[in-house]
Amino acid sequence: MAQPDTSTEPILRLRQVDKTFAGNIVALRGMSMEVRQGDFISLLGPSGCGKSTALRLIAGLMRATHGRLDWPGGGEGDLGVVFQEPTLMPWATVERNVWLPFRLRRQSLAASRQTIHEALALVGLEGFEKKYPRELSGGMKMRVSIARALVTNPRLILMDEPFAALDEITRQRLNDDLLSLKAKTGATVIFVTHSVFESVFLSNRILVMAPRPGRVIEEIDVPEPYPRGDGWRNSHAYVEMAARTSNALQRALHPESEGV
Repeated sequence: MAQPDTSTEPILRLRQVDKTFAGNIVALRGMSMEVRQGDFISLLGPSGCGKSTALRLIAGLMRATHGRLDWPGGGEGDLGVVFQEPTLMPWATVERNVWLPFRLRRQSLAASRQTIHEALALVGLEGFEKKYPRELSGGMKMRVSIARALVTNPRLILMDEPFAALDEITRQRLNDDLLSLKAKTGATVIFVTHSVFESVFLSNRILVMAPRPGRVIEEIDVPEPYPRGDGWRNSHAYVEMAARTSNALQRALHPESEGV
């Protein structure tokens, strides 16, 4: 899979977006970004820099204080969302958890079943339809959450540190699987992470954010073509890109010494 076609019209633009909470707490100031079809964009930065706030604004879970979110050609609300925790209903089977987006659209389980099973097969959970969350590992629960986000074939998938609580081996495996899913579905992804290495492995673009107030201080292109695997992880180019990204993150953490 080649790099996304960045010549296409953006599907989403954030234009100088501010978000201020009660008590005059400025979470975001002047947040601008463009998202094109097929992008995998990581929002990378320290805690408190507004990464999750930006995702919630895009998801429509809150409104910007100033600035605009534009959806050229429509598509607002055509989203899949994966949170830090799988947020599964413990009383429902895997199948019924993935059915939730269709249920909210008043589509029956019977009418949805084939699509649900296809989504579960995509994430490697074929045959687990009747299992309950308590019977699954942490990584499997997150796969269910990803299947639920994919099941309606959304235009844009938002992922808020979905692998942060997982062990390194599981996290690396899910990174591999996520890129495989992206190749199969053509999904456009905005991914929040604290991990330099994860952002470099997954993304074609990394937006490095600084806190107080939250804003983008640097955009880093990752030119490595897809698909990516251990060859990319073990390459000198990957190490160099990780070092460059780490340096940008240090500037975000210590802006007073860099004039950010």
